[in-house]
Amino acid sequence: MLGWALTFLVVALIAAALGFGGIAGASAGIAQTLFVIFLILFVVMMVVRVVRGKPPV
Repeated sequence: MLGWALTFLVVALIAAALGFGGIAGASAGIAQTLFVIFLILFVVMMVVRVVRGKPPV
């Protein structure tokens, strides 16, 4: 999922450099949403590891 977020970020940066405002804004929004979801899932998985008794990485 982090890879998808980075892909949309790169698409947004390229679109912004070429002057495509709508595409750049949409890609940046998708990248931001995917990154937030990635962070939430990461925190949840770390909590699950701690609850199961395994030490965090």
